[in-house]
Amino acid sequence: MDRRRLMLLIGAMVIAIGTALAARSMLSGGNVAPVVQAALPVAPTGPKVLVAQRALPPGTIITADAVNFQDWPGNLMKEAYFVDGKIDMNKLIGTVVRYPITAGQPLTQGALVAPGDRGFLAAALGAGMRAITITVSEKSGVAGFIFPGDRVDVMLTQTIRGNGGDAQSLNVTETVLRNLRVLATDQSTENQTNEGKTVVRTFHTVTLEVTPKIAEKIEVAQAVGALSLTLRSLADNQGDLDRAIANGAVKLPEGAGKADESRLLASASRSSAFGGGSGGESMTTGAEVSRFQKRTLPPSGPVMAAAGAPSMGAPMMTRASSNGVRVIRGRDTQNVSMGANGQPVQAIANGMGAAGNAFGGGAAGPLAQP
Repeated sequence: MDRRRLMLLIGAMVIAIGTALAARSMLSGGNVAPVVQAALPVAPTGPKVLVAQRALPPGTIITADAVNFQDWPGNLMKEAYFVDGKIDMNKLIGTVVRYPITAGQPLTQGALVAPGDRGFLAAALGAGMRAITITVSEKSGVAGFIFPGDRVDVMLTQTIRGNGGDAQSLNVTETVLRNLRVLATDQSTENQTNEGKTVVRTFHTVTLEVTPKIAEKIEVAQAVGALSLTLRSLADNQGDLDRAIANGAVKLPEGAGKADESRLLASASRSSAFGGGSGGESMTTGAEVSRFQKRTLPPSGPVMAAAGAPSMGAPMMTRASSNGVRVIRGRDTQNVSMGANGQPVQAIANGMGAAGNAFGGGAAGPLAQP
């Protein structure tokens, strides 16, 4: 083979290899998808403002889990917003929502009412509820350990007078109201100092949240006897809610959270009837603490005697023998001897007491003869 033909063959092979590599490169390059960089969300450039974590209806008390600071666009900022770093969150905890606030909506200064501000108590009341104040002492007010926001039961203590001058009275105490929310003690809606520490103070009045009908009955109860408060445990709330759900008083929606349970519990307690509430009636008489006290009073008014029964007022005489009569006064029975002239001669006690004096003589011994 001459040299010229060899060079042509080598050149053709080089061209073929180059063409194959170029074709492969083109085919493999077409299968590679173009890399597209995902667009990142644009973070707000404004400051952080206080927003609602959930829907806050009017009357809601602000808690730490109800609100949170969130970045907010600077072009949407308003002077009424609460800005992080410019407010003290400890002062906002315990305030009450005046207007409805949706979830994610910034809170404004005009939408909250702080304790001590004008209109705070009216904003703290639930829809259809009333505030009523009762007078208490250190003893009946749990020595000042009742704070706004606590729940209490109300007891009524009274003395029921018996009929007649020597009749014994009946002392009784009964729980007439259960699970009432305390709105204020005296004229204070909070028991904390500026440092946030809780202070125990004695007070003379307690303001409660009740329905209009219960408010009327509390006024009557204060006129009937003395009212006392008993502090309820925080653990009782869940039990009351469970009973209300079991009784059909409230219906718990699916996926309800702690806030929904608290709202339903408050609704159930507001509908509690006077005289027992969710826990049933409770009453204690003097006989349960002392054997010298009565459990019940005798029926009032005159008692009608049965036909043929002796009257409790006037004595009843029956013939006992040929020369005497039997005198019956209630449970007392006596045989009285009669003289020849028809006058009583002697009274002999035969029962629990003496009835001879009904005829002018004593309880024992001979009667005066004419």
